[in-house]
Amino acid sequence: MNSSADTSKIPVKNIYYMLAYAWDHPHESRMIDVYGEDEKDIINLLSKILILKVRSLIKRGFYREYTPVREESGVIRGKVLFKESFEKFSYKKGKMHIKHEEFTDDILHNQLIKATLLRLSMYEHLEKEYYEDLKRMLMYFRSISRIELKPKFFNQVTLHRNNQHYRFILNICQFISENVLLHEGSGESAFNDFSRDHMKMARLFENFVKNFYRREHPESNARSETLDWGAIGEKNEYLPLMHTDISMIVENQKYIIDTKFYQHGLLEFKGKEIIRSGHLYQLYAYLENDRRKRNGDKAVGILLYPRVYQSFHFNYEIQGFHMKICSVDLAENWRDIERRLKGILSKADALNINN
Repeated sequence: MNSSADTSKIPVKNIYYMLAYAWDHPHESRMIDVYGEDEKDIINLLSKILILKVRSLIKRGFYREYTPVREESGVIRGKVLFKESFEKFSYKKGKMHIKHEEFTDDILHNQLIKATLLRLSMYEHLEKEYYEDLKRMLMYFRSISRIELKPKFFNQVTLHRNNQHYRFILNICQFISENVLLHEGSGESAFNDFSRDHMKMARLFENFVKNFYRREHPESNARSETLDWGAIGEKNEYLPLMHTDISMIVENQKYIIDTKFYQHGLLEFKGKEIIRSGHLYQLYAYLENDRRKRNGDKAVGILLYPRVYQSFHFNYEIQGFHMKICSVDLAENWRDIERRLKGILSKADALNINN
């Protein structure tokens, strides 16, 4: 994974589809019709989707959990805290300090959603209709405590079978928490343009491609893989780790895919365009170490770039390894992007080395 592509040509709706795959919720890209939408930015599009999802959540009912409560009460329930009760002379008031559990919807899951809706309501470029929807929706969160929206809180949320329907909503909330920044003291927030952050877009591109193939080929076990250098020496800990972006097996053929997020996939050298040598060396190192690990079985190597200024698809046989250097146009219709990614793995293409 590398970064420096111009992302200005990628439609907002295509960024959303990539996010849906990267979050491992590709079905959400099909359930919500965003074709024909022309939102001003990804935050407005995600606001629309979040409103639809939270509206459905309200109809279903908020998820509740038992949470510990400590209080001074005249009604004895749960565990009596004698030490606190005597230290604070609660017994003189006919009360005791107690500890018990309360079944409540005022939990972190719902608090984060409320905090996100509040943050969006302060976004200065939010469409008016979404602002009005948020105001009405917040009325259902009156019993939910208000917390500060911090990305670290999302790591504290526990998701399981009974609350899996919160996962996609919280993915959207986390994205918003990381990209809609509150102006101190102004009561307004602005969008930190995610699409112009090349490192974030490079990670998104890698995770999108990985989860796309994982969904299209469930048996492939598409994943990042650590390869061994096979080095012998006293200071092997100084060697860098060798991680593939994507390793997978489809129809008994292993593929190693390295995603590169560059404005120009090809490099201009002495008046002509050539493949970037560093990328080719890196892919060859993956293939050679994988061959040694698998006792001679050879993977197909793919360098995959987003198309910006040129499209290309090259096939080579290099040192006995089949390598492909390809681009995918992220500005195309989404169905064309899907067909392109599927076609890259076609066996007919793999046999057509000379084209």
